[in-house]
Amino acid sequence: MDHLAILPIIIPLLSGILMLLPPVCRDNARQRALSLAALGFMLLVSIRLIALSASGEIQLYVLGDWQPPFGIVLVADRLSTLMLLLTAVLGFGAMLYACGGDDKRGMYFHPLFMFQMMGINGAFLTGDIFNLFVFFEVLLISSYALLIHAGGKQKTRASVHYVVLNLAGSSIFLFALGILYGTLGTLNIADMSQKVAMLQPSEQIIAKTGALMLLVVFGLKSAMLPLQFWLPRTYASASAPVAALFAVLTKVGIYSILRVFTVVFGDDAGGLANLAQPWLWPIAILTLIIGALGILAASSLRQLIAQLVILSIGTLLAAAAMSRVEATSALLYYLVHSTLVCGALFLLADLIFQQRGKAEDRFVTARKMCQPVPLGIAFFIGALAIAGLPPFSGFVGKALILKAADINAEAGWVYPAVLIGGLAALIALSRAGTSLFWNISREQADICERPPRVKLVAVYLLLATSPLLVIFGGPMTEFTEQTAIQLHGLSSNLEPLLRPGGGS
Repeated sequence: MDHLAILPIIIPLLSGILMLLPPVCRDNARQRALSLAALGFMLLVSIRLIALSASGEIQLYVLGDWQPPFGIVLVADRLSTLMLLLTAVLGFGAMLYACGGDDKRGMYFHPLFMFQMMGINGAFLTGDIFNLFVFFEVLLISSYALLIHAGGKQKTRASVHYVVLNLAGSSIFLFALGILYGTLGTLNIADMSQKVAMLQPSEQIIAKTGALMLLVVFGLKSAMLPLQFWLPRTYASASAPVAALFAVLTKVGIYSILRVFTVVFGDDAGGLANLAQPWLWPIAILTLIIGALGILAASSLRQLIAQLVILSIGTLLAAAAMSRVEATSALLYYLVHSTLVCGALFLLADLIFQQRGKAEDRFVTARKMCQPVPLGIAFFIGALAIAGLPPFSGFVGKALILKAADINAEAGWVYPAVLIGGLAALIALSRAGTSLFWNISREQADICERPPRVKLVAVYLLLATSPLLVIFGGPMTEFTEQTAIQLHGLSSNLEPLLRPGGGS
């Protein structure tokens, strides 16, 4: 039990290493079994961690017994364990789909997938910003290789843009870390939050520069305007299980914004209190607008889903800009919903792509698919959920965000942007469904090779989370509310995170 908090990092690390060694490295069946077993174990560990955090206890894991703020510390609170469980569910669904044959298109898919999971989990668990940078690099290096898995000109072109932009982001991240360490003398998040309020006015200017540089880096990761242009091509060119897993990568950026700009630069940061909010408001609204326009302009299903990711980021940023418990609670509910549904839609788009011949997933007349009924039902559920229509979780998530908006100060911005974005999504998805399932040519279909059943199981597994989020909406919203209360209260109650001997 003492080492439970580090298991989400250790499990994928050891699994990835084992997959590079004989006799596993040359046996695809063994790699599949090990991957699914590791992801299943991670899922169980995440459930146990979230059950422990539900009591309000914050679990610390201090590596080497070097006590904070000097040592490396992992923090498993409500927010981090919620993100761990989300990643485990999404990762299991994506890997299940990959075991239908996508993992055999190139080398080292399984170890790369495990190292990606390790980086994502580490980013959610780390208690200091320097190791957030380290885990960012782990997940990014894995994502570079996964993006070009199985090769191809389109993947290579998209990967060049993705790599160059993220290398630039990593450089800015390092500069920001240097600036903040020079002014605060620490990069431990709990320690930073106590020292930031004591800065002199001259030091505040320097610290503000470092903080805004961090906002740029997190904005690049989350694909907020004007740093969103890399996402549509990158996600549309990736293989289906990789694109599905990538649905959580943008949420790492959102998580980082929440963690740093609520705990460190939140209400108790003195002259630097809530410094991100004036920037987040216009960025959120403009991201929603550009996402809505991108949705209407999309010419293929994968491009449409990528633009839907941008639209969801705008919605999440609007909730983050409110910087209140109610808004953060709504943000977390909507984040879980949008990540899982977008992941399922990326998998579904690949099945449609494979069954429409030369038309692929473009919105043009094409031959009839060989599985129109199960794919049509899946598309209908996913479209209703992501567009925010009842009775699915998208409707609940958007309703909670709109409810959290202050009627006098914020509703005039949030209501039109969110509702118009939802309308644009509904129009675009209606057009997509009509083109893909109703505009059928007279072309005689070739012998249609039905995909392995495990692929449809993976799609429906992720889609099932949307109605489940509604059925268990009471406990879910209660948990997200308590998570938001804990997050907003951390800056004024950090003694447990800095107390010597507080870790295991």
